[in-house]
Amino acid sequence: MSTLTAAIESVQAAGNKAFVPYIMAGDGGLQTLRPTILRLQQIGVTAIEVGIPFTDPVADGPTIEEAGYRALKHGVTLRTVLAELASFRDDITVPLVAMTYLNPILAYGAEAFAKDAKAAGIEGIIVPDMPLEESDIIHGALRNEQVDLIQLVSLTSSPERIAKLTAASEGFVYAVTVNGITGARQAFQDELEQHFKQLATYTKTPILAGFGISTPEHVQTLGAMSSGVIVGSKIVDALTRDDWASIEALVAATKTVQQ
Repeated sequence: MSTLTAAIESVQAAGNKAFVPYIMAGDGGLQTLRPTILRLQQIGVTAIEVGIPFTDPVADGPTIEEAGYRALKHGVTLRTVLAELASFRDDITVPLVAMTYLNPILAYGAEAFAKDAKAAGIEGIIVPDMPLEESDIIHGALRNEQVDLIQLVSLTSSPERIAKLTAASEGFVYAVTVNGITGARQAFQDELEQHFKQLATYTKTPILAGFGISTPEHVQTLGAMSSGVIVGSKIVDALTRDDWASIEALVAATKTVQQ
């Protein structure tokens, strides 16, 4: 069992749901990364998804896209993020998941990237613009370092596609709860519960719900259907405003989910 899977299952064994906040590395300057990660750990998150700024973020909504552009203005790159994480690796107590695009990894070199990612505390990778059929480009290098390659499953995926993606996904399955890009939304589609039941028939790997989750009520609703939730745009916005009370309320909601 991978470190990432074990962390999620440990939370579930305690009767709670996993909570994974997404942060944009370097939004506000790279020096913000350490205090942000350490405080998130302190309030009880399960893992942390660290976004790498990219010039063409096809999966990101306005909030995360703008955070990425702010980070790019500070000169933040994949290499500088990994170096910064490595500088306080001994203080990191939860698994980190890097969300990046394929070109930065290829420019870095798959083997070098995998080694540096592992040394920085990265236990999982999400590459939204890399089709499953092309994952061998980096999967071997990640496997050598025991870094999970996480797959996203959309609401429109066919049963055949779901079978392939869930079989390939390591660490957890990232279940996209809306059609489209990231960002807060007011409601979720009625068929979500059936979708999650279907996903669970394909895999024993933990299934985390992500995209559009922005309130404690969303956390409870989606958490009841899954192993836990990933919250992105709401976290990025709250961090921009130094609104830790909202973040703590989201994390607390995972402890009141009806099983």
